[in-house]
Amino acid sequence: MMKKTLKDLNVEGKKVLVRVDFNVPFSKENKKEITDDSRIVAALPTIKYLVENNAKVILMSHLGRPKGEANPDFSLEPVAERLAELLNGVEVKFLDSDVVVDDHVKEEVAKLEEGQVALLQNTRYRKEETKNGEEFAKELASLADLYVNDAFGTSHRAHASNVGVSAILPSALGFLVQKEVEIMGGALENPERPFVAILGGAKVSDKIGVIENLIEKVDRILIGGGMAYTFLKAQGHEIGKSLLEEDKMDLALDLVKKAEENNVELLLPIDFVVSPDFGENAKGTVVEEIPADQESLDIGPKTIDLFVSKIKDAKTVVWNGPMGVFEFPEFAKGTNAIAKALKESDATTIVGGGDSALAVEKAGYKDDITHVSTGGGASLELLEGKELPGIAAVEDK
Repeated sequence: MMKKTLKDLNVEGKKVLVRVDFNVPFSKENKKEITDDSRIVAALPTIKYLVENNAKVILMSHLGRPKGEANPDFSLEPVAERLAELLNGVEVKFLDSDVVVDDHVKEEVAKLEEGQVALLQNTRYRKEETKNGEEFAKELASLADLYVNDAFGTSHRAHASNVGVSAILPSALGFLVQKEVEIMGGALENPERPFVAILGGAKVSDKIGVIENLIEKVDRILIGGGMAYTFLKAQGHEIGKSLLEEDKMDLALDLVKKAEENNVELLLPIDFVVSPDFGENAKGTVVEEIPADQESLDIGPKTIDLFVSKIKDAKTVVWNGPMGVFEFPEFAKGTNAIAKALKESDATTIVGGGDSALAVEKAGYKDDITHVSTGGGASLELLEGKELPGIAAVEDK
């Protein structure tokens, strides 16, 4: 299904309401200091295009969880300041209102000139936002002529600022969301082969839908991280104190069987980095059988070699979820090795948001990956083959 994109709209002289994802992290010491502005940077191509094409730009975003009421700790004011710097001095009018849209905000929007940019206050100051309240959606829509969804990270939620507004105004996808849908959606629909999926993270339960969807699409699945131990235990291996979802063992065996039926190679770790305790100062030992009193916290060197060899000849690679407790350097080798293999690969490489995106960024490989998704939950749902409400609501071409 082809959705309208930014270039399908005539934005000249029009007021364009854009849903962006400015949910950025702040320093614990200084509530006004942004520690990572990559989400703001990701929205720049859409904002600059609108400014250059003489639109009157009205941006909206949520920030954190203010629980449906005005809370200065969750104000977007510092974001407006950072955005103005990134736009090289284009003024960003911050329209502060405890109810997001009021008469003063409407007056200020009415005064906007072509090429000017305004940012509304945190949409989650209103409890109707997360409930997709019709009244709030109408208030937001009343500010503009056109609507653009450029917030992939919230597109798996049906909120007033995406689904609600789409129902009222002519709509399109911004460049960021368009890229997410084309690259991730394209890889799943029509991949170059061999197509390899690498899945990690703590729980099988988080990834059931993803595995079931990918088994019908990929040539190989490499499973690491905490979720691997449920598979290994189900196959009769000792996993010691490693993570286990006991109620998912039968399902794990079903998935292994399904992979066999689809001629999909499903690989699990063959050696492990274990420790008797969990923590930053824990020391790891490499083993092929996990001792009963130890916990596995990363994949071992033989598994790394095996997984990397399976990535080498791939033409499409999708990765979601770390291989171990990569927050601790002692147990980050597996995750870093996968990141490096993707960096060195000639394949189309796609990293689902969340921890895998963080790992790639930490290792400094972000620019070498074809696409690093900006949304953890949204990218998972896309990999599951689900339709995302914030994207589905946008007009078709």
